[in-house]
Amino acid sequence: MTPHKILIITNRVPYPLKDGGNMAMHAMIEGYHHAGWKVHLLAMNTSKHHVSGDALRRIFTHLHAFSWVDIDNVLKWQDVLRNFLFGKEPEHAKRFYSEDFKTKLKEILTEFKPDVVQVESVFLTTYLPVIRKYSEAVTVLRMHNVEYQIWQGLSRRTKNKLKAYYLDNLAIRVRNFERMAWKEYNLLLAITEKDAHLVQRLEDVSHVIVAPFSIETDKIKPPEKEVQWVGYHIGAMDWRPNAEGISWFLNKAWPAIHKAAPKFKFYFAGRGMDKEFKNVKLSGVECMGEVPDADAFIEDKKILIVPLWSGGGIRVKILEAMAAGKIVVTTSKGIKGIEARPEEHYLRAHTPKDFANAIKWCLEHKVEAEALAANARALVVEKYDQKKVMHTVITAVEELMKVRHH
Repeated sequence: MTPHKILIITNRVPYPLKDGGNMAMHAMIEGYHHAGWKVHLLAMNTSKHHVSGDALRRIFTHLHAFSWVDIDNVLKWQDVLRNFLFGKEPEHAKRFYSEDFKTKLKEILTEFKPDVVQVESVFLTTYLPVIRKYSEAVTVLRMHNVEYQIWQGLSRRTKNKLKAYYLDNLAIRVRNFERMAWKEYNLLLAITEKDAHLVQRLEDVSHVIVAPFSIETDKIKPPEKEVQWVGYHIGAMDWRPNAEGISWFLNKAWPAIHKAAPKFKFYFAGRGMDKEFKNVKLSGVECMGEVPDADAFIEDKKILIVPLWSGGGIRVKILEAMAAGKIVVTTSKGIKGIEARPEEHYLRAHTPKDFANAIKWCLEHKVEAEALAANARALVVEKYDQKKVMHTVITAVEELMKVRHH
């Protein structure tokens, strides 16, 4: 039987695997590859997340093909202002549109002739007319978030009125763009149940399935080192929700935690640390900056702390922590998209006192805390295992291919 062919289009190179977006895209690419599909990956090598030529030639060599186009997506205030005053589409859609990329896409569609084209960002919907013109492939949109909710959340929390007005306007544009885009694809892959329901509430679409971020649970083994009952956080600190969350945690929650558990330590790491974090001087807190090996940093630490207040999608680090038997302390926003229940699979905290109480409880009730961690691991194996999720996705895509061929 001839293997199915899929072209996956991404708005950045999914490398290195140090943040949720890259890991989510990588999991999907590998999922199709392991299922025996011919995968052609076409990525934007953006100025913001630029990957060197040497690295590009080393990665994804196991796929059928990997192509990339250099894209300048640096935010220019003149473009933002012009778009705000005269444009209707969100500035993001403009920033990711490139004639060079369009030409490369056209070339691949003509030569590779994919059965399926999967787009990994709603803002790449601007290329859909090209895909339709040069291909009869089934079109799939992977929704990493419902994007407008991120901007809406930032707008509501911004004190500066002018900035809040701009963010609110942007949220409306993004929402209108997304709603238009959802109707254009043959299949939508929502990353959470909640996102899928929201799409169906806003638009009359039936072609939505839930395909959560998945991990290879069988590859996550218990730690070899002795585990320390300390807290940790790792994440891209140039992603605003992470930076805001850690800033709040250090300024508001840490004094309460340190008072309740004076010997408890907290380590945080990630790329894009600014001076506020690098110069932190709090007893028991250590900023590790960008660590060379994330797995080594995480391995011997027991308690993952995720103080998130905004942002969409699903927290890869939380799923990995649960699969590795860690205890997770997070907000409702942090756990969003994971079907976990507080006090059964994780500890929920919103106020400084909540975080302090959660940490104190872990340290004083280690047997019960370990049981909670075991429940969390069982949940992840049941619902977020890569093989199970990919089976659901591929079944849905193949059904659409059958309809197309008939």
